[in-house]
Amino acid sequence: MIHVPGAPVLRSLNSDRHRTALLLFAVVVAAHWAEHVAQAVQVYVLGMPVAEARGVLGVPFPWLVHSEWMHYGYALVMMIGLFLLRPAFVGRARTWWTAALVIQVWHHFEHLLLLVQALSGANLANRAVPTSLLQFVLPRVELHLFYNAIVFVPMVVAMVKHASPTLDERAAAPCRCAVVRS
Repeated sequence: MIHVPGAPVLRSLNSDRHRTALLLFAVVVAAHWAEHVAQAVQVYVLGMPVAEARGVLGVPFPWLVHSEWMHYGYALVMMIGLFLLRPAFVGRARTWWTAALVIQVWHHFEHLLLLVQALSGANLANRAVPTSLLQFVLPRVELHLFYNAIVFVPMVVAMVKHASPTLDERAAAPCRCAVVRS
C-alpha cells in the first residue's frame, strides 16, 4: 500500500478506512441530492408552489428549508469531505474527484454569500431575500438542483473509476477500494 502523508486520521481515511468513509460520504450526498430531486418533483410533477415544496425532510421540519445555516453547513461538510477523501484518488478518478471539489468550492462560496446576507439583512441588489450570484440567472430551486447535480455526477464518475482502476492506478492507490474481479 502507498503511504499517505499527513495526520494519522487523514492517513487512515485515505488508506484502510477509505472505502467505509467514502461509502458514508456517498450516502449523505445521495440523501441530500434526493431531497433536491423530491423538491423538484413536488414543484414540477405535483404542481406545488415553491414555498410549499420542501422535499422529504422539510415536510416534518420546515425550518430546514429556510435555514441558511443548515444549507451553508451542508455545503461546508461537502467541501471538507471532498477535500479529505481526495488523497486516495489517483489517475482518472482523481481528475473527476477534483472537478467535483472545484465545483463544490464555488457552491460553498454561493452558500456563504447567502448566509452573510441572511445574517446581515443586506441582500444583493436589494432583493427581498438572500440571493446567490447565479440566482440572477436561475431560480433557487432549479439552481440548487443544478449545483448538486454538477457536483454529484463527477463524484459518482470518480467513485466508479476509483473502484475500477487501471493496473497502474491500482498500484498507485493508497487504499483497497478497487473491486477485485475474478
